[in-house]
Formats: sequence, C-alpha cells, structure tokens
Amino acid sequence: MTNPTLAADVVVIGGGAVGENAAGRTAAAGLKTILVEKGLVGGECSYWACMPSKALLRPGAALASARRVDGARQAVTGVLDRSAVLERRTRFTSGWQDSSQVDWVRDAGIELVRGTARLAGERLVEVTTDEGTTTVEARHAVVLATGSVPSVPPIDGLDSVPFWGTREATAAKDVPGSLLVVGGGVSGAELAQAFARLGSDVTLVARGALLSNYPEPAQRLVEAGLRADGVDVRLHTSTKAAAQDGDGIQLTLSSTNDGGAASSTVSAAKLLVATGRRPGLAGLGLEKVGLVPEGLRTDATGLVAGVAGGWLYAVGDAAGKALLTHQGKYQARAAGDAIAARASGTLPPEEEPAAWSKYTATADEAAVPSVVFTDPEVAMVGLTLGKAQERGLHASATELPIAVAGSSLHADGYDGWAQLVVDEERKVLLGATFAGPDVAELLHAATIAVVGEVPLDRLWHAVPSYPTICEVWLRLLEEYGL
Repeated sequence: MTNPTLAADVVVIGGGAVGENAAGRTAAAGLKTILVEKGLVGGECSYWACMPSKALLRPGAALASARRVDGARQAVTGVLDRSAVLERRTRFTSGWQDSSQVDWVRDAGIELVRGTARLAGERLVEVTTDEGTTTVEARHAVVLATGSVPSVPPIDGLDSVPFWGTREATAAKDVPGSLLVVGGGVSGAELAQAFARLGSDVTLVARGALLSNYPEPAQRLVEAGLRADGVDVRLHTSTKAAAQDGDGIQLTLSSTNDGGAASSTVSAAKLLVATGRRPGLAGLGLEKVGLVPEGLRTDATGLVAGVAGGWLYAVGDAAGKALLTHQGKYQARAAGDAIAARASGTLPPEEEPAAWSKYTATADEAAVPSVVFTDPEVAMVGLTLGKAQERGLHASATELPIAVAGSSLHADGYDGWAQLVVDEERKVLLGATFAGPDVAELLHAATIAVVGEVPLDRLWHAVPSYPTICEVWLRLLEEYGL
C-alpha cells in the first residue's frame, strides 16, 4: 500500500555518521529535516568499521607498547585475553543496538523514518517499509549520505565459498585459528595485525605493494611490524582462485616478486576479503533524475552536477571523493550549512562559495588527513611528493628517521620516519607523513599547518616541547635548511 505524502525541508538518505551530521546542521538551522535509514542509525563507522576495528587493535597496541619499555616489559607476562577484547569491542558497538543514536536524532529535532529510500523524481523520495511505501517531498534539498559498499574482486570460485568482508571480521564472535586476508590496503593491514595479535595464524595477500597510497618508507615499517607479529605477508601476489578446503578455504596464488609468475596455494580456517569500497549508490533511483551511479560529480558544497534546480546533494563515501568518516562528516557540515543558506536566500542557488568558506569542503582537495592504526602507525595529510608533482607544483621532500629524545623515551629501539612536502614557490607545506609507534597524535599539527598555509619561516617559531616526539618537527625544518 502507498501512504500519504510527507513533506519536509530537507530529506537525508542514510543515517550513518555523515548523514547525522548533515541532518544535524539543517535541523539546527530551523529546517524541518527527515532522516531515512534502513539499518542501524549510526551506520558503518559505529558498528562495523572505525569503532570496532580500532577497539580490536587497541589492546594489542597497548600490550606491545608496554613491552617496548624496559621495566614495564618485565611486568608483562601474559597474552591478550581474547574474550575480554571481543567484549570490549562489543561495548563500543553498543551491542549493535542503535537506541542511543536514535535518542540523539530525536533530541536534535530530526524526524527519523525507517525504511529503504529511492529517488522518485524532482525533490521526491519514496521510502519502502514492510507496511508499504511513503513518498516524502523535500522543499529544499535531498542529501545522499548512503556510504559505501565492499568491492569484491573477480576471483575464480570466490562466489562459491564462504568469506568475511570487513563487517564480518569486526563483528566476529570468536578468533579463528588461521585467517587469510586478501587486500593490502588500510583495512587489510589493520585487521591482519589485529587477528594476529589475538592468536590467529594470518597470511596477507596483496596484488601490489602494502599500503600503496603511502610513501614507501612508511610501507616498509608497517610490513616489518606485521611480520614481527607473525603475519605471512605476500606482496605483488595475485589471488587466482578460491575453493573449499575441508572446513576451511584454499587460495591459489600467483606471485610476480621474482620477475616470473610462480603459483602456490595457501589454506586457512577463514577468508577475509578487504579489497576496497565503492560509493553505495545502486538502487537509489538516480535514473529518475537523469543520473547514473557511476561518475557522480559534486561541487565543493556537495551539490550534484547535472540536476536541474540545484536540490540534490551527495556527501561522504557516496560522493566518492575521500572515503573516510571524518572527511565525510566535514563534507556533511559544509553541505548542511550551504543548504540552510540557500534556503534562507543568503546564498544564491547558482553561486559557488569561495574556497575555505563554511559552505565548502575545500580540504578535500588539499588537506585530507588519514591514519593507518597498525603498529607502527602511519599518519598522513595533504599531498605526497608524487601527487604534488603530478599537479605541476614545484615541490620538494624533506625526510628523516624519527630519532629524537622524546621518541627514545617513548620506546626502547623506537623506529620511525617522517617527511614534509614543501611548495618551493610559496614556501608552505603541501603534505606531511609520519610513521612509527603512536604517531597519530602528530597529525593534527600537520593538518593545521597545511590548511593554514603557514609559511615555513613562521612555522619554525612553533617550538616543540622537550622531550616529546613532536621535536621531529624542529629536526625536519632544520634538515630543510631553516
């Protein structure tokens, strides 16, 4: 059955962290906002990605950190308590219950509609539930915040064997005796280490390099960390086929490490496929407004190109720019403010605001921060040297090991690496990368320097406290020549 049409100023499709931020902004501006979610409010990050994966990683990192300090090392005599780690993970997901998130939505003045949404025409959204279909009319804007879905590689036989995606891995009820991980990106590396430290015999297979989007010295440090935890890391190795092997899974591999193609097989109790994600736009009815899911383009306010009337927005993974929760939330805040300003007439619909305004997600192009929460960690913001040169910028890189008083105190035998990428014409930072134990907390200072385009001769006056790992900033600037 079809229910009567509802009306709102703004309809946000997708109740994950990104959709919540977009809806929160428009509701706070006084616009009647409906949030549509077919699953758990809070989305992937809260229940299957950011929070549970980091909860699985943290106990192992804490234990390893203690073992790197003489005096503490002698006090650590046990191993991780698997049950306690999994129970702590489950607490961070609220037991996969979304009541607290639903309470937040209500308290923010947002109306929640449970169901599957699709576009039905200009400013029209159909929401289907078990009871029927409701049509919602959006007076000002519809926001697509539908996240992303796993990209499954074309491996022969994969569709005939049971395998985990990242969702199943982060929600695991027990730790398998052995685990095959296909994928050398962030999720593959993090989960390989998490399960290795929980006691699994882990093999990681990557078609190319490990963490290929990060500088090579950082890749090598993470690879060494994985191998130290017993992970069998197989790089530049293709997975040709998957098959059932008794109660487990067998993969047929082809390695090009030696210049030729050498075949081998490897088996384990469980298989995790972590080969990336793509925008979750299928089934949204984009064809109803003249669009296709592939190649969706947005401006800096999130406004989708090619839609007459300027009412359709896409933010977060759905926009396909930077598939990171924090960046999606940033895009959502900018889009929400832009929608509110356009609704009130303070921002003309046809006008694109200036860069770095509250209505534009300018950092998407210049200052995206990311952290790989392996041990050692990798923290990066902005452009690598290669990316800067691809853009035609006159750039240089300054790099050195992280070997300062603060790192020596932090851990015995501390092994880290840092790099600054400099725009030689403007003498400002274009990017920075840090690799080593606990470097994630160095990243925001670099992000501020990149976003603020702080001149290097002024940045030199930002004196790092002694003795902290932050002293590497001074050493990098001195190495540069200041």
